[in-house]
Amino acid sequence: MRIAQATTLFDYLYWARDQVLEAASGLEAPVFSSDATVTTRDLRSTLVHELDVEWSWRVRLQDANAEQPGEDAELDARDYPTVAALAEHWRRDEVEMRAWLASLTDADLDGPPVRMEDGLPLWQFIVHLVSHGIQQLSETAVLLTRAGHSPGEIGFLEYVRATRHAQR
Repeated sequence: MRIAQATTLFDYLYWARDQVLEAASGLEAPVFSSDATVTTRDLRSTLVHELDVEWSWRVRLQDANAEQPGEDAELDARDYPTVAALAEHWRRDEVEMRAWLASLTDADLDGPPVRMEDGLPLWQFIVHLVSHGIQQLSETAVLLTRAGHSPGEIGFLEYVRATRHAQR
């Protein structure tokens, strides 16, 4: 994997996230914070979990000297009473993620992350972050669809088609 492909995968992840957040923005507050689930988490908790995973893994992977988030540092869904509050925090984190990705080289992707000692190359963690995110966003898409606010198709080719037309 090269940086261009890693960046494209995160472009896709953030596009899918934006489709989901846009659909969720039309929800009444009680629906956003409802405890209805598809798997183990409700809508708000699933979205907050995904933000938490992106943030905590980025911190683990990018800086050997950074204080690593611990179990007790997990983001709490109750701190995000609205979709707007969650979206604002997530967009701030996106800036950090994109800055980190922009600092990497192709050779960095082939080597181990700065903190990990299991021998896996960084690109595999990148793929994990994106695939985990798409799984979580897919689960939220089901919940949104059940609530009458489908985000529409959020597959990779839908992203390619949507952004290809937007770039013309």
